[in-house]
Amino acid sequence: MTTSVDISTAFTLKNSVMIKNRTFKSAMSEQLGNKQHNPTDGLTNLYKLWAEGGIGIMMSGNIMIDRTALGEPKNVVLDEASDLQAFKKWARAGSLHNTQFWAQLNHPGKQIPNFMTKEPVAPSAIQLENGLELGFNKPRALTESEIQGIIGKFATAARLAKEVGFTGVQIHGAHGYLVSQFLSSRHNQRSDQWGGSLENRMRFVKAVYEAMRAEVGADYPIGIKLNSADFMRGGFTEEESMTVVVELAKAGIDLIEVSGGTYESPAMVGHKRKQSTVQREAYFLDYAEKVRNLIDTPLVVTGGFRSTKGMNDALASGACDFVGLARPLAVVPDMPAKAMNNVAYKINLKPLTTGVKLVDKIATLDITWYEAQMARMAQRKAPKPNLSEWMTFAKTLGNAGLYAFRKRRA
Repeated sequence: MTTSVDISTAFTLKNSVMIKNRTFKSAMSEQLGNKQHNPTDGLTNLYKLWAEGGIGIMMSGNIMIDRTALGEPKNVVLDEASDLQAFKKWARAGSLHNTQFWAQLNHPGKQIPNFMTKEPVAPSAIQLENGLELGFNKPRALTESEIQGIIGKFATAARLAKEVGFTGVQIHGAHGYLVSQFLSSRHNQRSDQWGGSLENRMRFVKAVYEAMRAEVGADYPIGIKLNSADFMRGGFTEEESMTVVVELAKAGIDLIEVSGGTYESPAMVGHKRKQSTVQREAYFLDYAEKVRNLIDTPLVVTGGFRSTKGMNDALASGACDFVGLARPLAVVPDMPAKAMNNVAYKINLKPLTTGVKLVDKIATLDITWYEAQMARMAQRKAPKPNLSEWMTFAKTLGNAGLYAFRKRRA
């Protein structure tokens, strides 16, 4: 018997955790940590608003596991020095209305702007390319003891996430950050147990997962955000990604979010997307369809969903179990409720431009314009769909100078 599935249908993970519907908030860069890298009241306000908007499961924005390795100046950090009361307040707000609120844990590796560190670390001493050389310094290769230390920090952050009230955690293994760098033969050219064959390159992510699992126990959800591919010559391939997915499924990972791309080739924001992808709305659905034949671990496809029909079609195809949303939620925070209540619901995100190509190139409006919307919600103001691109550019410039526009991505 075929069972009808749509975005309002509940889902139960293998560890018996129930998720009230199939909508999934993917991580976005909020830039709402304080000077000590703890959550601000504004961050709490923002996630309370999203929890009230009907979303089934939310990932936090990047929570860094090492305060000496930040991807952005106002990142939140979860370690032994964190203000756990502030985290508890944030986790409580994001868990309202039976919402699953998971902490996304990350280490940026070499994707740290050079105004924040002179010498980032990475699997190998290989610099970012494609014009990123000006904004990111060449990294040095991690030592064996440093790798073990970072694995331990992921585990500590997972333990603390559970302690403060997050209902699960997600490893950020995509978009060219450290876990992703280890997986890529383009960025990982080590000759020890952490590099070379795919078996060696995936050793780091498996070690991170196992260390986290040992801290949080068998029943606490651990997910991962993983690239379907890097879309770079010599990078992590689709075939390799599928092998990693199978291995993580065997290890017991609870949820896999499919994404793709890196700072050097940002497929996660629709870079070079095909017309067929635009029509289906989902950026990585073709990959998910192939993975579905290999594993039965729940899958999330994020990127491109704009309508109830598009989301329901993706679920009905059987390729994914959840539909991931990001930028639409920065403009319509209750989009999940609206979409569940109206089969004809659709949102159109306007193309962002100042009208001046050079300004558009440095303004990174796909990040800063949406950050501006989240900042409004953090201040208990409504999003402003007609917010001026020029106003966003000027305000960001005034707050942080040109550094604010260096290449970056959640």
